[in-house]
Order: sequence, then C-alpha cells, then structure tokens
Amino acid sequence: MRSTTRPVALAFMLAGLAAGIGPAVAATEKAAVFPIEMNDPGASYGARIRPADAKKLSLVTDELRNALKAQAGVELVDTAPAAKEVDQKGPLYKCNGCADDIAKGLGADLTVTGYAQRGANQIFNLNVTIAEAATGKIIRGGQVTIRADDDNTWAHGMRWLVKNRLLAEPLPAKP
Repeated sequence: MRSTTRPVALAFMLAGLAAGIGPAVAATEKAAVFPIEMNDPGASYGARIRPADAKKLSLVTDELRNALKAQAGVELVDTAPAAKEVDQKGPLYKCNGCADDIAKGLGADLTVTGYAQRGANQIFNLNVTIAEAATGKIIRGGQVTIRADDDNTWAHGMRWLVKNRLLAEPLPAKP
C-alpha cells in the first residue's frame, strides 16, 4: 500500500524542478517510460508501422526519456524486459491500465505512456501521460500538435510538451 506522502513528495519534486532546484529532490522516483506508439485511424487492420514513422517515434521517446531524467531527475527503469508483454497487451494507450501493471512489475513508481495520432496529411497529435504505477492515477499529461512531418518538428514538439505541460506550473493539487 502506498503512503499518502508519495503524491505530496512528487508534487514538491515537480515544483522544485519548475523552480530550478534541480534533480536531487526526485532521486528516489523511478519511471517506466514506454515507447511512444502510433495511432493511425486511417491504417488498415494489421498494417505495420512505416519505417519513417518508427524512426520519429523512437526519436520522441528518446527526447522524453532524456528530458525526464535530466529535468525531473527521475531514475529511468529499463522497459526492454517487458517488450513481449507490451506487444501482447498493447497498444498501451488503450489497454485499460495494463501499462501500470507492467511498470509495477518493473519496479517503477511512475508509468509514462504516449502516442502520436495521425490526423490530416502531415498533422500529428502527440499525447503523453504520467501516472502513479501503484494506483493508475494520472498526475500529469499533455498534448501538442505537430504540423510538419520531419525529425526536427517532432523533437521540438516533444521538448515543448515536456516543458509546457508535463513539468510546467501550476502543478495539480495533491491531497
């Protein structure tokens, strides 16, 4: 059972980050940052992801992991041991909390998932959610629209999302 001080500690950690205090405050938080997935409503059933899209998803996943580690000071948990389970239960953005169970199994305190939704030609919505692994309670989330389909725009979109939504003030009130 998780104590009620953990959400308060996370709020102070994120507030400290926003105030520039630094990553030392959050050294005990462990986050399972799962690979960003693609939601392409126009794709036919069973279609594989295009190599160019896979490259961009890998790029934004790396941007997210690096930012959370450097800016929030969280310890990243290796999600590779759960890759088979993720493939079986995924996509994680619509598996009804299975990502939290996988993250708990990896020893993580936080579950970080995301997906890019293909819209019109060269327009993507990038969504990221941070939840408590033990409870599934969403503590931060955000979305950004990417209006060009190139590596720089995708990376910039993720950096903006982290800065202005995931780690920005005002922080949500914690009980």
